[in-house]
Amino acid sequence: MSSSNLLDNLIEALQVMPGVGPVGATRIAYYLLDKKRPEGLKMAEVIKESLSHISLCPQCRNYTDSEGELCSICKSDKRRVSGSICVVETPTDVEAIESSSSYSGSYFVLHGHMSAIEHITVEDLGLDVLAKRLDSENVEELIIAVGQTPEGDVTASYIAAMAKKRGIKVSKIATGVPLGGDLGSVDGNTLAMSFNYRRSM
Repeated sequence: MSSSNLLDNLIEALQVMPGVGPVGATRIAYYLLDKKRPEGLKMAEVIKESLSHISLCPQCRNYTDSEGELCSICKSDKRRVSGSICVVETPTDVEAIESSSSYSGSYFVLHGHMSAIEHITVEDLGLDVLAKRLDSENVEELIIAVGQTPEGDVTASYIAAMAKKRGIKVSKIATGVPLGGDLGSVDGNTLAMSFNYRRSM
């Protein structure tokens, strides 16, 4: 406990960040108070605005600036007519793929994977939205780029069955993506090769 109730609240609030415990939160709080008050206030404004307005794109479920608005990738005519959708687990996976310049189609973000233990179901992953896209868009190939974990494999199999039932080609990236790894930990060249040498499911 510090000399200030507000300071205690600040230290507790900072611990919501991954990897930030009591010691790290205390260090950050004192740093902001001692040296970065204006920057800290600006950061607080940006965080408040972002958390209040950033929503899921109604088409791909990646993040967008406001509710009901398409993200910048889905707004692209070139992406829309590409004929391919790449399914990923997280928005950071989209960023990793985009930075590798290995893919120029559209995306669908699951925000997780099917898990009986965590009670994550088909509905939680928005697969009803994906099904509507597969039915309404001219999709020639569905590329599955989820983590190579048991849960990821179950999710991939379920999504592949959805696409195959509609006569859509399904492939999965493989080369160079480690078992149990996520796309954000793979370098751009390896990720590009993973797309180039993807295999049919």
